[in-house]
Amino acid sequence: MDQDERHREELMILEALMQAMDRRDEVFQVIEDSEDVDEAIRRVGQLLGVGTVEGRAVLDLQARRFTRGQRQRSAFRAEELRAMLPDRR
Repeated sequence: MDQDERHREELMILEALMQAMDRRDEVFQVIEDSEDVDEAIRRVGQLLGVGTVEGRAVLDLQARRFTRGQRQRSAFRAEELRAMLPDRR
């Protein structure tokens, strides 16, 4: 995997995490309504329109990271990553 691919992967995960932070009530409800972890990952992914890797990252996110400051740090890092990519996406 080259550097651009790693940056894109990290960016995709950060964007999913920020979506989850913005939609925390919906995310928590989907997780609570799921039978098991695999279902929760799938359903979170469907809710946010992301894949399995991103859905798992959302489930792995500790509740303490749902703070405004963490959201701002994630947004800043996402902007850094976009700037490093040739197409800025």
